[in-house]
Amino acid sequence: MTMARYNHRVVEKNSLEKIRFKKNNPDGENFYCLEMFPYPSGKIHMGHVRNYTLGDVLARYKAACGFNVFHPMGWDAFGLPAENAARQKKLSPSQWTYSNINNMKSQLKRLGLMIDDKAEIATCDPQYYGQQQKIFLDLYQAGIAYKKESYVNWDPVDQTVLANEQVIDGRGWRSGALVERKKLNQWFLRISDFSAELLDGLSELEEWPQKVKTMQEKWIGRSEGAEITIKISDDSNHFSNTIEIFTTRHETICGMTYVALAYDHPLVVKQAKDDLQLNEYIKACERDVLSQNHDNLNKKTGYKLNLTATNPVTGHNVPVFVANYVLSDYGSGAVFGCPAHDERDFEFALHYNIDICQVIQPLDGSNVSLPYLERSGRMINSGKFSGMTIGQARENLFDFFEENNCGKEKTAYKLRDWGVSRQRYWGCPIPVIYCLNCGVLPVPIQDLPVILPEDVDFCTQGNPLEAHPTWKHVNCHICHAQAVRETDTLDTFFDSSWYFMRYLTPDLEIDYVDKEAVSKYLPVNQYIGGVEHAVLHLLYSRFMTRALEKIGKISIKEPFKSLFTQGMVCHVTYKSSISHEWLEPSDVKKEGGFFIETSTGKPVIVGSSIKMSKSKSNIVDPEEIFERYGADTARWFVLTDTPPDKDIEWTNAGIEASHKFIGRVWTLLLEKSELFEVSNNSDVSILKDKVRYILYDYSKFLSDMSYNKALAKIYELFNLIQENSKKSIFIDNTLKKEILICLYPVIPFITTQIWQELNFSESLSSQHWPDLSSAKIIAQDYTLAVQISGKMRGTLKAKTSAVQGDIEELMKETEIYSKYIADKKIKNIIFIPGKIINYLIDD
Repeated sequence: MTMARYNHRVVEKNSLEKIRFKKNNPDGENFYCLEMFPYPSGKIHMGHVRNYTLGDVLARYKAACGFNVFHPMGWDAFGLPAENAARQKKLSPSQWTYSNINNMKSQLKRLGLMIDDKAEIATCDPQYYGQQQKIFLDLYQAGIAYKKESYVNWDPVDQTVLANEQVIDGRGWRSGALVERKKLNQWFLRISDFSAELLDGLSELEEWPQKVKTMQEKWIGRSEGAEITIKISDDSNHFSNTIEIFTTRHETICGMTYVALAYDHPLVVKQAKDDLQLNEYIKACERDVLSQNHDNLNKKTGYKLNLTATNPVTGHNVPVFVANYVLSDYGSGAVFGCPAHDERDFEFALHYNIDICQVIQPLDGSNVSLPYLERSGRMINSGKFSGMTIGQARENLFDFFEENNCGKEKTAYKLRDWGVSRQRYWGCPIPVIYCLNCGVLPVPIQDLPVILPEDVDFCTQGNPLEAHPTWKHVNCHICHAQAVRETDTLDTFFDSSWYFMRYLTPDLEIDYVDKEAVSKYLPVNQYIGGVEHAVLHLLYSRFMTRALEKIGKISIKEPFKSLFTQGMVCHVTYKSSISHEWLEPSDVKKEGGFFIETSTGKPVIVGSSIKMSKSKSNIVDPEEIFERYGADTARWFVLTDTPPDKDIEWTNAGIEASHKFIGRVWTLLLEKSELFEVSNNSDVSILKDKVRYILYDYSKFLSDMSYNKALAKIYELFNLIQENSKKSIFIDNTLKKEILICLYPVIPFITTQIWQELNFSESLSSQHWPDLSSAKIIAQDYTLAVQISGKMRGTLKAKTSAVQGDIEELMKETEIYSKYIADKKIKNIIFIPGKIINYLIDD
């Protein structure tokens, strides 16, 4: 018996298990749909709802179209939050993490996701990270993983190293603490060796957003130029050394009047041992760089060393400075200054009274004010290179460098090797031991996985693994002497750099990936996630894929064919006018046009709409939405109105309107309809054609993830159905089936229930997408009256499926339009489908 009114609680309870069924099309073309896996924080948020709904709709649509869809889910489960929770709540990170996973799985289940449960992974599972340890050892054997002492970004709060990409405005990306510089022995991956191919490979990613590719291009940072060897000596010629300088303007070498070094350049560090004043300057530079003190960094400051640099082309000696604008992580941490042709160098030279030598002038020989920055001109004051154009000088200087063994042509990149060591417990143990006799040794394959100990003390400062009394102590498997384990664990971005491959064979024990399965399903057809991961997860995943291809484990080079970056879910912020503390949306209500605090009745300070976050208390709990409105409503809301790649603003009015529309779907598709079997009934035929034409457009928008446009078509569809039902013109069951099949990917609960209420055979989830190709070829079979300001001016032949926009385009091609409308201002257009179009114009 059909329910009289839509009750989302009953509908979703009845349909939950039915909609989780994955339609299996083993003979279809493979389609891998994947959203970035979540961190198990304990509760899902509206960002999760939007992200996973985007992927779920596409997965269901592709399955209905006959694709063999692979749509897995897993957990990015390692990381500091679990460790911090262990300290605060006296729970083991494992207990905390798996409890959160179970809770979030239950919440996501209510959302109705169609996922491959058997492919589930958690990065904290030894079965997963044990295989990851094999990856590390393979990379170590190939020379891609290595260890060296270097300065690192140290987070004093999280007590761990951060990659450059994890330092944002001088602060740790997670803790927000000011980052410090520290010298440690760390494990690295040679991502810099892949700079050229990672950069060049971006041109092949045609289905990636340009903004993401641009971000990666800038981060990799290719520069074409020369690497020049310059001799450095002290004032008394008792000291002699050489340094390498990379420059993109080697044609200005004859205008070199000083050399500047980074504050942490090895030569500067050596000089600082006997110079207290230099030490203080170095510390000041370090503070400004780490804190991103732009006021100080924008002031070009320096410290003159008792050293001299010799120009390899002219033989002239010039002073050497330490300068705050020179960075060690670009080029070699050294630059030559040519003040006449560089604004930064010009400012520095004026401040420190350094010579300025012009070596380029305009082609016409005219005088110019300095600095002269044009990239066209002719060389002057440059010895045998004088008189040459810039281009000629650049080429001839390359020959000079080679002949005199003082330089070479070079391409440089900003991308630095990926530091993967982290000084924390809750991560993948690095499978290495240290023996006094045998040195650094990889753990034998048969001894993997190296499993994290459970009995750790989180009351200790720093990494609990370092303080563990037994876990780190082992015997060397070669000489059997006492040895110690590596106590650093891997950066969690290592965990997520290959998980999309492991989904394919999560239980595989003989190796970490199946080469055949990877070739069959990868690259991922559609990857969905936040743009904030452009130079973290996405770049590292591209690198890892290429690294594994290089060592012969897989045969693909790019992990993700198409990338979609969804917008954020935003909400206005509220503050108490009394305590000025943040208020949650549930603590606020609107009364008489004003927002007041529910508990006190006092006015609320309403702020701007920003990304939902716990820190601003502007979050909406998905569970409350599911309970009050239903999962179908939540799914509909996050897809409607706003393009999915743009930020969406959460409003009570919006969710109420979405819920109201879902109820309307229920009413209109279940109302008793008069079935017209007479094929020549023109009204029914017109309605059927219009419905199928709308579904045709809807399908196109759905396929390219233009969900807001697709749902706009559904609003149009149900307006059409309602308008005709008032005239006792109803859609038949055949058309209802097509509508339900098309709506199923978006709102699977209610469509499944309606399908059952209408007693349709088989299951909705097993249905094939309707063939709507004929809907786009509909004969022009009715005549439309054309009026200009109410006066009849002619007629227009139109398709039965034509909507107002189609009619307006047809009108522009008519004589009526050119004669009466083209040069007039249109005030309004009145369109009555199938009958009339009336242009109201200013005379």
